[in-house]
Amino acid sequence: MTRHQVTLPDLGLDNQPVSAGMWLVNGGRRVARGDQLIEILAGSLVFDLSAPADGVLVEKLVEEGSPLHAGQLLAVIRSVED
Repeated sequence: MTRHQVTLPDLGLDNQPVSAGMWLVNGGRRVARGDQLIEILAGSLVFDLSAPADGVLVEKLVEEGSPLHAGQLLAVIRSVED
């Protein structure tokens, strides 16, 4: 089974603090590519980060409110083979 890393992309917000918002999917749940996983907060801006692949969200590596940086590993999705 393949593991897909969910990382924070560079949002292009020079020196603005970025933090984890609310998780929109619980661990252990099946997700489809493009499903929204977590809100990313930057000041008054809110970004939704999407699943990069179909599978099961097996690890959530950041807590709500945690400070984040570009490239940081946020979660892991495991592909499910039928």
